[in-house]
Amino acid sequence: MAYAFCKQVYADEIRLGGLLLDNSISHQGHEFASKISQYWREVPDSSGKNLVVKEIIVPQAGTLLSVIYDNKVVYQTYMGRRQVPLDEKVQQAIVLVLDAIANANVESRSPDLAGDEW
Repeated sequence: MAYAFCKQVYADEIRLGGLLLDNSISHQGHEFASKISQYWREVPDSSGKNLVVKEIIVPQAGTLLSVIYDNKVVYQTYMGRRQVPLDEKVQQAIVLVLDAIANANVESRSPDLAGDEW
């Protein structure tokens, strides 16, 4: 009985920030997700929100990489078969994610911008 009580106390103290789910396939996709996760860890107030990096194979073209926040695609880019520098793409993606977070916070706080339009 005491063990269950201690377990509950520790569970209440653990706080997780937002999670990044990596559904990438290629080496470039994994590298992109790794770099974006470094930025995602630093985003304040992201608890309860998830970021998904999803990669889909596009025949004869490479892959389509998407960044999804709050079930909405906020960034998409095509990745060819060749290795390219990812820093610019990661920075574009994180700026769009931060913009989506800001818009979601404004919409949730403003009674004039109701989600159901009523």
